[in-house]
Amino acid sequence: MRTLIKNGYVVSMVSDIRKTDILIEDDKIVRIGTVSEENETFDKVIDASNMVVMPGLVNAHTHVAMSIFRGYNDELELMNWLQEMWKIEDRMKKEDIYYASMISGIEMIKSGTTTFNDLYFFEEETAKMAEQLGLRAILSRAVIGEGDDCLIRVRESEELYHSWHNKCDGRIKVCVGIHAPYTCPPDTIKKSLELADRLGTPVHIHYLETKDEVEKIFNVYHKSVTDYLKELGLFNYHVILAHGVHVNDRDMEILKNISGGIVHNPISNMKLGSGFAPVKKMRERGINVALGTDGQGGTNTMDMFEEIKLATYLQKGLLGSATAMSAKDALQMATIEGAKVLGLDSEVGSLEVGKKADIIIIDINKPHLKPHHDIYSLLAYSVNGADVDTTIIDGNVVMEHRNVMNVDENEILEKVELVKNKLF
Repeated sequence: MRTLIKNGYVVSMVSDIRKTDILIEDDKIVRIGTVSEENETFDKVIDASNMVVMPGLVNAHTHVAMSIFRGYNDELELMNWLQEMWKIEDRMKKEDIYYASMISGIEMIKSGTTTFNDLYFFEEETAKMAEQLGLRAILSRAVIGEGDDCLIRVRESEELYHSWHNKCDGRIKVCVGIHAPYTCPPDTIKKSLELADRLGTPVHIHYLETKDEVEKIFNVYHKSVTDYLKELGLFNYHVILAHGVHVNDRDMEILKNISGGIVHNPISNMKLGSGFAPVKKMRERGINVALGTDGQGGTNTMDMFEEIKLATYLQKGLLGSATAMSAKDALQMATIEGAKVLGLDSEVGSLEVGKKADIIIIDINKPHLKPHHDIYSLLAYSVNGADVDTTIIDGNVVMEHRNVMNVDENEILEKVELVKNKLF
C-alpha cells in the first residue's frame, strides 16, 4: 500500500516546518520531500493543500471507559468524586466497558489522537475497541487493594499481557498498572513490580496528584511519596507517572534520572482542584513531560488540543510570564515527548523517515484559523479537535473527511445512552 500526502504544511516536530509531500509505504514513512506523480504509482493520493500535516497526538494517561461518567457529579472534590464513581464501577460489566471505550475511541480519532495509554479494568474490551478502530494503545489493568484482591488483579494483568501484548502488528501493547500509592500498600506495589520484572514492561501509576496523597503517605509511612516509591524500587523501571502535581525540588532530583516521565493532565487537575504541576521547572531539569486527558469523569473531553492550550496558559499565568511555555513546547509534549514517556519514541511522535505513519491532517482554511502567521501558534492556541480532517494510524486511513472507518457511529451513540440508563 502506497499513500502520497501532497502539498501540506509538514510539522514534523523535529525539523523546520515546510510545505512538501510525504510518501507512506505500508505502515511507515519512506520519504518526506517533493514526490513526482509522473513516474510512480500510488494506491491513494491525499491533497493536503491549505492543511497542516503533523504527527498524531499522544494521550499519555487516560481511562477511556470513563466516558460514561462525563457530566456526572461534576462539582465534587477528587476523593469524594472517586467514592461516588467506585459505586458505579462495581456494577459495570464487560459490555459496558466496550461501548464506553468505543465512544472514547471515536472521540480520540476525530480529535487527532492516534496513541493512548489506558489504566482501568476489563481492559480486554478496550483492546477490542483499539483493534476495531485501528488505534495505537498501551493498556494496563489497574492493580488496587491488598490480599486476595491484589492477587486477582495481578493475575488479570498477566492474562491481559499474554492475550494482547504486541497484537495487531504491534499496535497494542500491555504494561503493568498500579492505581496509586494511597490505594496500594507496599506488598501490592511489590507484587506489581515483580510482574513488571517478569514481563519486562513499563509501569503506569498515579503519582502526586493531590495534597491528600502527600499527607496520607507521610502519616502512614513517615516519608514522602517519592521516597516511599523509590524504596519500593519503582524507579528501577520505565515509569509513566500520571499527574505529578505536587512534585517538589527534592523529587525532581530523583525524577531527572528515571526512564519515562510525568504525564501532565491540566484540565483534570484544574477541574478537580488538585493544583498546578510545575511543568516548566520539570522540563528544565531534563524530566520528560507528556500530556494526557485523564478520564472524562474528571476532564469531560478527550480533545488533546484543549489540553495543549491549557498547558501553555497555566504555566504563563502561574509564573507571570508570557514566555514561560511556548506553543511549540506544548505541541512537543503532546507528540514526541509523549512518545518518550511511553517508550514509543523510536516508532511514533514525530514525522521522520522510518517511523510509523501515525499522521493527522488539519484543515486550516477556516475563519477561526485565518490568517496564517505562525503555524505552531495556530495549532496550539486556535485549532481544536473538530479541525482534524483525516487521521492515519500505521499507514491506514482510520478517518477521512471526518468520517470514522470501521464503525457505525450512530449505533455506538445509541448503545452508550442505553449503558448510561442502566448504570445510573
